[in-house]
Amino acid sequence: MIAKLDEIFKTFQNEIKNIEKMPDLMQLKSRYLGKTGELSGILKGLKDATPEERQSIGAKSNQFKRQMEDMVVDRIQEIELAQINESLEAKRIDISLRDSLLEKGMDKAGLHPVSTIQREIEDIFLNMGFEILDGPHIEDEYHNFEALNIPEDHPARDMQDTFWFEREGENRHLLRTHTSSIQVHGMKKHKPPFKFVGPGKVFRCERTDASHEMCFHQLEGMMVGENISVANLIYFMKTLLSEIFKKEVEVRLRPGFFPFVEPGFELDIRCLICGGDGCSVCKQSGWVELLPCGMVHPNVLKHGEVDTTKYNGFAFGLGLDRLVMMKYGIDDIRHLHGGDLRFVSQFANY
Repeated sequence: MIAKLDEIFKTFQNEIKNIEKMPDLMQLKSRYLGKTGELSGILKGLKDATPEERQSIGAKSNQFKRQMEDMVVDRIQEIELAQINESLEAKRIDISLRDSLLEKGMDKAGLHPVSTIQREIEDIFLNMGFEILDGPHIEDEYHNFEALNIPEDHPARDMQDTFWFEREGENRHLLRTHTSSIQVHGMKKHKPPFKFVGPGKVFRCERTDASHEMCFHQLEGMMVGENISVANLIYFMKTLLSEIFKKEVEVRLRPGFFPFVEPGFELDIRCLICGGDGCSVCKQSGWVELLPCGMVHPNVLKHGEVDTTKYNGFAFGLGLDRLVMMKYGIDDIRHLHGGDLRFVSQFANY
């Protein structure tokens, strides 16, 4: 019976090496280790063996059983890994090879509409003499709040549900809640007069709906020089909107409170989805809040190391996602973040 056990174990080793599919492996396991399998058949014959034979055969049977079970587990992992690699290889796309995209019918996906509108706006501002700046997604409390005239006890902090990181030392870090923090970095790197815009993602912990998302896109802008007025602000904003929409759009300017500007304004645009009749995007008001703006608060300029006795300026923050919705008639902001190529492909020819 010992010789029979050795033969069973050797045969099992040879067979399991050639198994490539999971069902075949399960059948092999059942044939050798199941209740009616080869190994069980040996153990059933122990009733006719001597006590010494039972001890040696039982020990060897248990040893082979453990080894065979381990080999089955190892083979399962190998087969699963091979299946994963095969699936990944079949779905792999080399985006540097345009022919491969053509073959798979994915050449029409194009740029995401937010990327398209961002590039368009950047070109508009470059033509008006602005510089394009960037800033980090992870900010410290100073650049995101304090330098923008929002101290720790300021009520404006309650208006922004912030994603905080665990405190390390005195300076807390967070996912930036607005691109306004780019202003602070920009002012410290430039000497007046200057004008720049800073596009990017921002993050707020809030409930999503047709016009709100937790992760969305903004574009911050600032112009600082001598004798800058609200008239300068209105001129640049009207120029921007007429270039984007390729037509005159109806806007309204109303007072608004933002700690980093004084005076502050809300620039609203007549809803282009419903034409002002009221819809889910404009919350039935006929207007969409598009562009908070105002004259830069002196405290912000001081944090940017700007001489407030000589220079002043304006700043604005543009919601790129809402602008895309207005331009292309998209009625739900969540479409922009769904990752659906069928949605993106609609904008390939814009």
